[in-house]
Amino acid sequence: AFFSPEGTALRLARMLLPVAVGVLTLLPHGLLGEPAENGRASGSAPLQRVKRGWVWNQFFVLEEYTGLEPLYIGKLHSDMDEGDGSIKYILTGEGAGTTFTIDDSTGDIHAIQRLDREVKAQYVLRAQARNRLTDRPLEPESEFIVKIQDINDNEPKFLDGPYQATVPEMSKIGTSVIQLTATDADDPTYGNSARVVYSILEGQPYFSVDAKTGLVRVSLADMDRETKENYTVVIQAKDMGGQLGGLAGTTTINITLTDINDNPPMFDQRLYQMSVPESAPVGSVVGRIWAKDRDTGPNAEMKYSIIDGDGRDTFDISTDPTNLFGIITIKKPLNFENKPSYTLKVEGANIHLDPALRHRGPFKDVTIVHVSVEDVDEPPVFDSPAYYIELPEDAEIGTVVKTVSARDPDAANNTVRYSIERSSDPGKYFYIEITSGSLMTVRSLDREEVAWHNITVLAMEMNNPTQIASVSVAVKVMDVNDNPPSLTQYFEAYVCENAKAGQLIQTVTAVDPDEPLGGQHFYYSLAPEAANNPNFTLRDNQDNTAWILTRRGGWSQQDQTVFYLPIFISDGEQPVQSSTSTLTIRVCSCDQEGNVMSCNAEAYSLPASLSRGALIAILACIFVLLVMILLMLSLRTHRKKPYLCDEEENVHENIVRYDDEGGGEEDTEAFDIAAMWNPREAHHHLGKMRQDMLPEIESLSRYVPQACVMGGGGGDSNVHGYVLAKLLEADMDPCAPPYDSLQTYAYEGEGSVAESLSSLQSGTSNTDHEYDYLNDWGPRFKKLAEMYGVLDTNNPPLW
Repeated sequence: AFFSPEGTALRLARMLLPVAVGVLTLLPHGLLGEPAENGRASGSAPLQRVKRGWVWNQFFVLEEYTGLEPLYIGKLHSDMDEGDGSIKYILTGEGAGTTFTIDDSTGDIHAIQRLDREVKAQYVLRAQARNRLTDRPLEPESEFIVKIQDINDNEPKFLDGPYQATVPEMSKIGTSVIQLTATDADDPTYGNSARVVYSILEGQPYFSVDAKTGLVRVSLADMDRETKENYTVVIQAKDMGGQLGGLAGTTTINITLTDINDNPPMFDQRLYQMSVPESAPVGSVVGRIWAKDRDTGPNAEMKYSIIDGDGRDTFDISTDPTNLFGIITIKKPLNFENKPSYTLKVEGANIHLDPALRHRGPFKDVTIVHVSVEDVDEPPVFDSPAYYIELPEDAEIGTVVKTVSARDPDAANNTVRYSIERSSDPGKYFYIEITSGSLMTVRSLDREEVAWHNITVLAMEMNNPTQIASVSVAVKVMDVNDNPPSLTQYFEAYVCENAKAGQLIQTVTAVDPDEPLGGQHFYYSLAPEAANNPNFTLRDNQDNTAWILTRRGGWSQQDQTVFYLPIFISDGEQPVQSSTSTLTIRVCSCDQEGNVMSCNAEAYSLPASLSRGALIAILACIFVLLVMILLMLSLRTHRKKPYLCDEEENVHENIVRYDDEGGGEEDTEAFDIAAMWNPREAHHHLGKMRQDMLPEIESLSRYVPQACVMGGGGGDSNVHGYVLAKLLEADMDPCAPPYDSLQTYAYEGEGSVAESLSSLQSGTSNTDHEYDYLNDWGPRFKKLAEMYGVLDTNNPPLW
């Protein structure tokens, strides 16, 4: 049985059929084939057809039940159930226990969860009746289906929205734009819940949609992209066939009109003014023009060409990489003085044309470009791009090689000055006259030394030194026969002792650094002084070689070991050059095959004693060694020689610094005045040191010449003795610093020719000092005498 809590008449009418179908009838045990309870044996009873104990039909239930109580679905009942509770009903299968429950006593089935057909459309369940006490099946297990009936609870949906679509501009009415499809999750086989109808909510009058198929089409002719490019269209899909109460879903379509070539190009200017300096190189950009096209993409691409004007051969035009702009460039060099301006007629045309739209043409436009050439101060221009000169190598110094010429191409026609780039002529062979451009030699040329001179000549404007032009001058030094030939390499030959008369001993060749046009031709002969040589003769082979032949036999190293043969060689060019080369021929001992064994005469007789030359060499070496030894000894002795004490030289090896004024002879606390007057007694007071002040003076030298200590006499010995005593005192003092200290004393040396130089009593005299006596003190006081004394009038002035 099937029940529904809804109270509407429609719902009740729809429930009558499931309730009538859902009645269960349980018949006796014929389904299992078991004997009846009357106890008749199965073997004696004849076979007969019995009814099934279970009769099942499908159960139907509406989805989306929203009541508070469980939804009653149907009832299970067995004809063996007498109502005493002895039968237990069991429900298994899909959703049993979770979605569906059964009252095991009454067999009532309920749905305890909300059912959704779009999630699961039907459930397969199995039912069985068992004895509650013995749990023995009373009937076989049977299977039944619970189907979920659909209600209109899902609106149509556009799964891929929002949509993007394009359509060419100027499309005709009815042109398809896009196909839309909305899906409805409700059951399409039950009622009108899934029957969808399409309509357009936004986008009229430009577009329309087919109500059944959802195809969007153009509904307005000649839509222009250049007027409006983008459109937004809203489409609605409604179920229940579009009737009132149906559910609806919407989507958005963004439609873009694509471009077609329906607009011709047009220049924004009918006359372009451009300028370019005359010094701009070929290929330089003069300017840019643009024929604007309202179309985009390939439909706006342009091709530019110069169709007329006096600058067609001087300028060129091309399209930039975007195929939108025309780039005007220089095709030939410009010259302001020759032509200051040009006029170009330029055409711009679309590349891609639509044959169907040719009636909207022509798809091209024309403009005029006026190009002005600006005057520029240009460097001088030579009358030739390069110069080639041939010059004989015997050309005299000062010979004019070539006169180059350059001029100022500007209207001012400034004066030009010429010079040679020093790096191109490092040898300084040439000079160019600064005003005329005459190139001349200043050094002798030698083809054998430098065969080519590549000179760079500079031309500079006088009024603007920055304007400099250069040209290459190639000077080829032509050959002149100015070098004599000489032997190539065989300056020494040998003859065997067993050689016979007429035997070839050497083939000689010559070399000449000159390169005559007709090739080298050498002529050989013996020098006039050897024309009648009794030992050797020369044969000219007339092929630039010559043979040296013997005239006799019977050669012996004991008689003569070396022969010198002068050979005269001349060439065949004018002026004829000749030279004499000497060929050294040694007499050697050879084997039977003519191979040299020895060319040294001493191999046959060894001398008993050394030769004179060897003895001279040995003696010379000994002499040099002796001189070096004496020189070393002399230098060594000079180093060890003690310094001599000059009687006139005062001891001034120490520098004394004072920061206080001494008390003179009355100062008896700092030192013992008696020791100062008698230095020989100083050794009795080695332990006495001054207590009131520390020495501030460092000795500049610790070296005391021994000769000065040992020599000298009189007052000088007293000073040296006192200094030695002080030095000994400092050496014996363990607390003394590791340098010599200067002890202050008031003892003045005796015996000086300058007498006392002290200024202690100089303040008592108010008279000026006379320093004429400085002239008598010798050369050491000469400078002081010149500064303070009176010059000797007998001596002429130095200036």
